[in-house]
Amino acid sequence: MRTTPFKPVLSFLLFLCLKILFIEMGVAQNTTSIPVNVGVALDLGYRDANIALSCINMALSDFYATHGGYKTRVVLAIRDSKKDVVGAAAAALDLIKNVEVQAILGPSTSMQANLVIELGEKAQVPIISFSATSSSLASIRSSYFFRATNDDSAQVKAISALFQAFGWREAVPIYIDNEYGEGIIPYLTDSLQAVDVRVPYRSVISPSATDDQIIGELYKLMTKQTRVFVVHMYRNLGTRLFARAKEIGMMSKGYVWIMTDGLTIDLMSSPNPFVTDNNTRDNPNNIDAELNIYGLWAYDATKALAMAVEKAGATNFGFRKANVSSSSSTDLGTLGISLNGPNLLQALSNTGFKGLTGEYHFVDRQLQPPAFQIVNVNGNGGREIGFWTPAQGLVKQLDPGINKPTNSTSMSGISTAIFPGDTIVVPKGWEIPTNEKKLKIGVPLKDGFSEFVAVTTDPISNATKVTGYCIEVFDAVVKALPYALPYEYIPYVNPDGKPAGTYDDLAYQVYLKNYDAVVGDMTIVFNRSLYIDYTLPYTESGVSMIVPIADNNSKNAWVFMKPLTWDLWVSTFVFFVFIGFVVWVLEHRVNEDFRGSASDQAGASFWFSFSTMVFAQRNLPSPYESPFFCRERVVSNLARAVVIIWFFVVLVLTQSYTASLTSLLTVQQLQPTVTDVHDLIVKGEYVGYQKGSFVLGILIGLGFDKSKLTVYNSPEECHELFSKGSGNGGIAAAFEEVPYMKLFLSKYCSKYTMIDPTFKTAGFGFVFPKGSSIVPDISRAILNVTEGDQMKQIEDAWFGKRGSCPDSSSSVSSNILSLKSFWGLFLIAGLAAFLALIIFSVIFVYRERRDLSHSDPTASIWDRTKNFFRVFIRRDSTSLNSRQMELTDRNGINLPTIGVPSPSACSIHTQFPEDPSSTYYDSSPNRQTPQEVVINIEQLTNQNQERPAALKIDHENN
Repeated sequence: MRTTPFKPVLSFLLFLCLKILFIEMGVAQNTTSIPVNVGVALDLGYRDANIALSCINMALSDFYATHGGYKTRVVLAIRDSKKDVVGAAAAALDLIKNVEVQAILGPSTSMQANLVIELGEKAQVPIISFSATSSSLASIRSSYFFRATNDDSAQVKAISALFQAFGWREAVPIYIDNEYGEGIIPYLTDSLQAVDVRVPYRSVISPSATDDQIIGELYKLMTKQTRVFVVHMYRNLGTRLFARAKEIGMMSKGYVWIMTDGLTIDLMSSPNPFVTDNNTRDNPNNIDAELNIYGLWAYDATKALAMAVEKAGATNFGFRKANVSSSSSTDLGTLGISLNGPNLLQALSNTGFKGLTGEYHFVDRQLQPPAFQIVNVNGNGGREIGFWTPAQGLVKQLDPGINKPTNSTSMSGISTAIFPGDTIVVPKGWEIPTNEKKLKIGVPLKDGFSEFVAVTTDPISNATKVTGYCIEVFDAVVKALPYALPYEYIPYVNPDGKPAGTYDDLAYQVYLKNYDAVVGDMTIVFNRSLYIDYTLPYTESGVSMIVPIADNNSKNAWVFMKPLTWDLWVSTFVFFVFIGFVVWVLEHRVNEDFRGSASDQAGASFWFSFSTMVFAQRNLPSPYESPFFCRERVVSNLARAVVIIWFFVVLVLTQSYTASLTSLLTVQQLQPTVTDVHDLIVKGEYVGYQKGSFVLGILIGLGFDKSKLTVYNSPEECHELFSKGSGNGGIAAAFEEVPYMKLFLSKYCSKYTMIDPTFKTAGFGFVFPKGSSIVPDISRAILNVTEGDQMKQIEDAWFGKRGSCPDSSSSVSSNILSLKSFWGLFLIAGLAAFLALIIFSVIFVYRERRDLSHSDPTASIWDRTKNFFRVFIRRDSTSLNSRQMELTDRNGINLPTIGVPSPSACSIHTQFPEDPSSTYYDSSPNRQTPQEVVINIEQLTNQNQERPAALKIDHENN
């Protein structure tokens, strides 16, 4: 990674600058210009320093060629800092004390800048560095230090964006052990952690490290899992590091190397960076290299300083002596203070222009972060694959017109990268070292529930064998990984073979690095997640209650009441009464069966309504089915409509009641003995939980007395406690996690059931160290296994097939019918009845309007009310059925007329029986078939005849 722009054509720039320089040398100097001394302190033994010095001279020549009217002229005083911190300080001290420079360009490195900045602050001389990039320099908080280059911390977000784009989860910084190397680390670490990238290790290399020491550190890195390295150091050390890494195979497939911008610039500006001899590379006489970014920064910094010198004015270039003791003989003690320093400081802060490196403007004496070019280095060269900007994130091409922040961190934002091993496949960023021991997987030792985890010892070979459901799941998950993962199971036991601690203790062993992981029935809970990481769960989650079930169907005398709930019983009774009332209202004026005394009318109405329970289920009998069959009939059309709808409601109710009662009497009704957790607490019942389980905390949190909690170790022991009962040293309920619960119910499916509520937990998961990069891969492999048939096969192998055992986790079905199931029918019947009453009321008022209107306008309300009921209860004279009743009353007989339904539903059949054993059987030879009684109705309907004194019954042939 390096800062843009990168490849200006050196020959063209050098030719242009030399041409301007020669022109300037041939032009007579303006005798009115005022020289201003400016110091330059660089490591002239380095090629980059000489390139920078050339650019400084070019900048002055270019600037004054285009600004000939300026009164001031910067005069350079050059000092060699000799690649040393003390040498840089000595050069700066000489420039300030003896030359009385107004500003200093330099020094070359961040280490040298630290002391030089202190000197500039003391003498109020601005220090302008175009190569000191360490973020730690900002901590000096000097108002006279201007960083005319990028702060190293400006690139850390670009680096973290690459980690996000390629999906790497861990990084190891490799940096030089000095101020330059250490300055970026806090910022880099924070930026990586902000995108969930872990820094498990830091590799620090001394500037004076030998090749053997470098190789030793690289071998140490090879034993780690992380394969993504961020290198931040000087060029001379960086080239040696990469050369040694290539020797031992760390430039092969699977490795990723990311260089910070300083190292990228240095190496990319030199030919054959990984194979060229270091001495040749550092030779200052080697001037055939391309112009690098440091030269451009030096050019712009010089231009900014020349502009500021002119703005500061042409006076007060002297120094005033500091107030020191006359006996002081040290250079620092006699260091003067620049009179023009504050003016120059202000001028520099306000200077801005468009330079070779972009918009040039100081904000808090710092240049603003630029765009970074991402370079993919392959062999001896590199290619551009994209850019990173603070606003846009990762992009393939810069678009200055886009100011809206996008912060892209997708691989699609950059071109395809070629990684070590000449592959475009993105390395996963970590791997299990081949020269390291197998992963140590801790497994718990427990007394019961061995179907999940079981540790056994072969009596012959004395070898330890680990089996169980959890073990087989982990084996299947590892096989699903796209790479090999060597591991071995190590039981968590003491030397005597007993468990070494609880599950919390075992999880903490991973935090202490005594185990690399834990596999077993380890539940994902919050307190453990504070110091270890879990994979995704591979079992169902939750904690619920197990209770015994019993047949509650007691065949007692009142079992017939159980099919319906009390509200349905009450609603049905109320509707029977209501429908009887409605039928009476609609029928009593036209139907003789609903007339008579008040008790007769009430009895007839209720008899009719309640008898529909029988009539709704059968058709009318034929005349030959029964000699007598009588019931009231309705003659009003409105009543018939109400009764038809009510018949349907009664039919549904009676059929449902019959089915429910049949089920109650014939099917075993298994119900839980306990249905509420709070009932257990109130009654002081004993409850059980598995030894060592976190369920104990849940029970105490619910309010259970600790003395009422009983521990069990196995399903068999839990069953035994249930058999004893809560009052006899046993338990009334057990609280268990769903996986254990299913195992228990598979063994005793007909005796126990699971009761809600279910307390939420995350299920079983595998344990790994905090921030382990293997966790995402294991979690994805768990999804691969659990989504297929393999997981079911493993469950069936350890817990048995549950096809023959009903699912006890489901709620117990109920045969009791409630009002919720029938309120719609009642609503329909009620609406029909109310509608019939409304229509009847309208017709009644219309027909009886004369009688309802009282003749006396002064009559009281009570008189009016009595008049209303008098009219309401009398017979309807306009009805055909009422005329028949009047005729019957006059003739003194209650018989039907032709074409008019009988007021009574009684059908009298006088046909004699054919049975010889009957009392009425005639055995004489002359017996003829008796004929049905014929009633002469014509005499009743002939108004001119007198009413016969008695009925005449004619028998044929008699």
